[in-house]
Formats: sequence, structure tokens, C-alpha cells
Amino acid sequence: MEKLKQRWGIESNFQIVIIFIVFAITGSVSAKLAAPLTELIGITKENVSGWIYWPIRILLIFPLYQVLLVFFGWLFGQHKFFWAFEKKMLRRLGLGSFLK
Repeated sequence: MEKLKQRWGIESNFQIVIIFIVFAITGSVSAKLAAPLTELIGITKENVSGWIYWPIRILLIFPLYQVLLVFFGWLFGQHKFFWAFEKKMLRRLGLGSFLK
């Protein structure tokens, strides 16, 4: 735990627990919301091949996850950590220009 606290720049074990909870909630909610979003744009398992449906659903989950991560981080009082985490991830993906 100490290595993780040092790497992430956090001070308490409680913060680690909160961060893990935020990651878990964000992943679950984004995966759950992807189904209605695909239906909203008219893509369902019944009318599209699974080879098309699943990649589109995964592509919808990714940006949804990014937004929800910052939102739930803010909701749980860890906005500073998750905003820094998000900026680092966007830079690694080559999308750092969106941060300016």
C-alpha cells in the first residue's frame, strides 16, 4: 500500500479505498449505461452483427468512462486525483490538445 500511496501522491489508506470504490462504480455504471446508449442510436444485438455491436459498445464505454470517472471522483471528494489521472491518460492517448 505504501508504494501505491507514494506513486499516486496520496496520504492515507482511506483515500486508496475511496479511489478503488470510484474505479469500481465508474466501470460498472459506464458498462450499464452503454446498453441504452447503443439502443438510443439504433444499434441492438438483434439488428446488428455481434462483430459490429460489441466494438461500437466498447467505443461508447470509453468516453463515457472518462467523464464518469471525473464526476464520481468529484462526488467522492477525490476530484484532484482523478482530474490529474484523466489528464495523464489523455496525454498518453495523444489527446492532450483537448486539455488546452
